[in-house]
Amino acid sequence: MFPKWFDKWNRDNPTNVYGPGILVGVLGGAVFVAIMLVTLGQPHATASLQTGPRGTGMSVTEFQADLATPDPDIALIFEDPPFPPEPGEPLAGDIYENVQVLGDLTDANFNRVMAAMTRWVSPEQGCAYCHGDGDLETYGEDNLYTKVVARRMIQMTQNINENWDGHVNANKEVGVTCMTCHRGQNVPSEVWFREAPVVSAMAGWSATQNRATETSQYTSLPSDALESYLLDYQRIGVHDLASRVEGSPSDPAVPAIQNAERTYALMNYFANSLGANCVTCHNSRAFYDGVQVTPQWSTASLGIAMVQELNNDYLVGLLDLYPEDRLGPVHQDAPKAACATCHKGYLQPLQGTNVIADWPELATSGPPAYGEAE
Repeated sequence: MFPKWFDKWNRDNPTNVYGPGILVGVLGGAVFVAIMLVTLGQPHATASLQTGPRGTGMSVTEFQADLATPDPDIALIFEDPPFPPEPGEPLAGDIYENVQVLGDLTDANFNRVMAAMTRWVSPEQGCAYCHGDGDLETYGEDNLYTKVVARRMIQMTQNINENWDGHVNANKEVGVTCMTCHRGQNVPSEVWFREAPVVSAMAGWSATQNRATETSQYTSLPSDALESYLLDYQRIGVHDLASRVEGSPSDPAVPAIQNAERTYALMNYFANSLGANCVTCHNSRAFYDGVQVTPQWSTASLGIAMVQELNNDYLVGLLDLYPEDRLGPVHQDAPKAACATCHKGYLQPLQGTNVIADWPELATSGPPAYGEAE
């Protein structure tokens, strides 16, 4: 009736019945759990995005429960289709004073965009956030820095949609609006400021150890990666493939160990900003080879160039407009953008939701193409 091993063990240990009982119980429990998993499904099922050849570890694995949970900020998106202009309809630039951008919109569409910007950026303060508490007659004045900054941000948004289509719309039409970054906040989350130098003496040595900061993803890697690569246009380089290459680490053309650490800090930032990993862009067998990278590498490279332009041509130049409480805590510099400012932990901002469809006014610096809006 019982297995031979059980009869033999029972003969050799006539007083101990707990051992085989526990063993049988464990085996029975394991079988029960296996049956339940097969019947009810894996409670922590995962799905993988294959980014390269199978067997190379090139995949991004996520819990299906996370994939099924939408970005909560998507609930903030609202539809408000434009009003098709009528021939000869007066334009905002002819109706209102000091309209330096969006002046070629009809009155109805101009006010529709203004109302949307209020909901995207200052839902609590309303129009007064940029225009003050005066009468409508005072709305043309530039007394508040917020209005001047908002005007420049409109131009920046139009530039992104007009000139960086290869990054923003790499997979489908998505576009960007004020909502992409602000999400109902006056200042977008995930902006950054200069922090370097952030080294401190260790046990009496010279300053050789980096302090862990949020910018370095709370590691002791250098905290100046964003300013080096997304502001100062430094070359992202890790090492030379040949060994014992002559050259001084002080030579900018020689990628020293500090460059490798700084690059690794930047890559960590990318991964956390997009909720991805290294093989989303790189081939796991040849990280250094630009020929063997994934298509996402090109999209990310365009993103780097785009952010460099936004920081240098739009954001840094606003420094003199900001009050002291809006400046960086270390160098009193202007807030700047990086990947997380838009992506906020997702491969695509707002999980690829098309936010530009109802806002052709923000898709180009010229007259909007209402006939193409869908």
